[in-house]
Amino acid sequence: MPDSIPDTVTDALADVPVEGATALEAGAGVGNGTAGLLAAGAETVYSVTDEADHARTVRERCPGASALQADLRAVPLPDDTIDVVLAHGLFNVLPNETAAAVATELTRVVAPGGWLVLDDYDPHPPDSRIRRLYAVENALAELARARPAYVFHPAEELRALFTGHGWIHERTATLLDPVPWTHEHMQAHADAARRAATAVPDELADPLLERAERLAAEGEDPTGRMYSLALRYDE
Repeated sequence: MPDSIPDTVTDALADVPVEGATALEAGAGVGNGTAGLLAAGAETVYSVTDEADHARTVRERCPGASALQADLRAVPLPDDTIDVVLAHGLFNVLPNETAAAVATELTRVVAPGGWLVLDDYDPHPPDSRIRRLYAVENALAELARARPAYVFHPAEELRALFTGHGWIHERTATLLDPVPWTHEHMQAHADAARRAATAVPDELADPLLERAERLAAEGEDPTGRMYSLALRYDE
């Protein structure tokens, strides 16, 4: 069984009927959610990501799961087959139009009575350095790719998105408050800004990169909230 499962994953799944379930991690990343579902007793776990390197990581870390490289707007699973879906830190990387399409697709694959766990971050406080750093990263992403790198949805917004698809809200919990944005987190986002800047003219990129480096150099910025929503599907 994979170790080093984040407490946020374990806590988010603690009150959800995972034992014996057929489960899906939507947006696998490095497989923290997949590892958490396996540890909680899921019988079958599918892990879907559109990144080939993430799929490889999940296969190596969680050989008991089925890692699938696919777009979450077209999940390669039949209708009504999943008992529990976990989306841990997924929706903050989805533009609004993509989030709506993913919500429709996750609803399609879940069996009546199934569960959905959504773990994500409230928008950061206006005066926080992490918010300003994300703003720089988003500005460079918009210039480079015409879409933001991150969109932070309040818990109420994701709740409304899914209740509109027939889901029943069961609970909202706080996983972290404040979120411990460490120096390493800050530097990682400055690095991501630099990567996005390679596709942006220097006269636009350089002032933004200077600001990103200055914000990251100031160190950790513990602030904001990570929340968890649990919903049950009532077709």
